[in-house]
Amino acid sequence: MDETDFEWDETKNLDNQRKHGISFDEAQFAFLDVNRVIAKDIDHSQDETRYYCFGLNEERNGVLTVRFTYRNGRIRIIGAGYWRRGKKIYEQSNSIQ
Repeated sequence: MDETDFEWDETKNLDNQRKHGISFDEAQFAFLDVNRVIAKDIDHSQDETRYYCFGLNEERNGVLTVRFTYRNGRIRIIGAGYWRRGKKIYEQSNSIQ
């Protein structure tokens, strides 16, 4: 993965690993999924537009939900995990039953 495309706060990354078991380094793989789904996060942040990326993990056996924003031309990862709602959105968008 090209690190120049992504950035994150390392403290938030470590916290995310403790809470959700996913590093932001791992979360980048969701963006490589050709069937990924990008959706606007309308519930959070008044200061900047935030998004969700729903895509397969590196092993292609689980759907990651990654919260992110664009900052200075880079994708800034805010949070990541395996969430049922993200999996459902991914499956519906890709017609997986």
